[in-house]
Amino acid sequence: MGLIWGASFLFMKIALDGVSFGQIAWSRLVLGGLTLGLIVLVRRPRIGTGPVLPREGVVWLHFLVIAVSGCVIPHLLFAWAEQYVSSSLASIYNAVTPIMTAVMATLAFRVEKLVRAQVAGVVLGIVGVVVIIGPWQYSSLTGDLWGQLACLGAAVCYGFTFGYTRRFLSGRPIAASTFAFLNIGLAGFIMLLLTPVLAWSPVVLTYSIVLCLLALGALGTGLAYIWNINVLRAWGPTNASTVTYVTPVVGVVLGVLVLAETFSWHEPAGALLVLLGILLTQKRLRLGSFGARGREAAASA
Repeated sequence: MGLIWGASFLFMKIALDGVSFGQIAWSRLVLGGLTLGLIVLVRRPRIGTGPVLPREGVVWLHFLVIAVSGCVIPHLLFAWAEQYVSSSLASIYNAVTPIMTAVMATLAFRVEKLVRAQVAGVVLGIVGVVVIIGPWQYSSLTGDLWGQLACLGAAVCYGFTFGYTRRFLSGRPIAASTFAFLNIGLAGFIMLLLTPVLAWSPVVLTYSIVLCLLALGALGTGLAYIWNINVLRAWGPTNASTVTYVTPVVGVVLGVLVLAETFSWHEPAGALLVLLGILLTQKRLRLGSFGARGREAAASA
């Protein structure tokens, strides 16, 4: 998941050379929905003796919510943002997802509780985001600033979706491939309805652009979502969102190597603060460990 989703920021940047941001989001969701639909059609997965597709109307309504919040809106935001920011920077903002997930899972949906160290991690992550944006650079609202805010908005959407899924859907007896299909398939259907607005414009297609769109759709918005549902069910929303440890590393490396992208000092500095905040939020780092290590070092001296 980390490798595929990390590379997706590079794929979007390359695809923007020949298609619009709306066509990128349209393509990945429609292709992803078709890929998952074929998998469900062939495998017809079930949990026990239950149906392949859920029969309760409220379940379909919940899937419609996460289709909009976890697919349609954030995919449009990231694709639009990459017109103004680098693919590397967009992937760094995606790493804010665990911070947003912790906030949403705790405050909005109450499926998890944060202890003091986790609250400190959330605060540190927010400080890191401010450092990444670098508000001292802007005397007015520029495209670059709006692009960064759009990336941040996408991360908020992902955080909301992780929490909502855990609260209303992850415990239901729905097979992972069916779960992913309903999520992406409904989002793809919404995109088809929005075709005149988002996708009905000229395109310039090359082999590289076509391959990028196929990878974004079949892999990044298809197979990876099945894996994501399995991890979400096994680990919970906050832990599942830690895939974003890997995503920015992959995104930055590919952006630098393939597109020769560069950074200002505050972007990696802010990313480091976000990473420390995630470690605290995920209980992989304790506030007391800093003091304990300091006392050990003083005793040794």
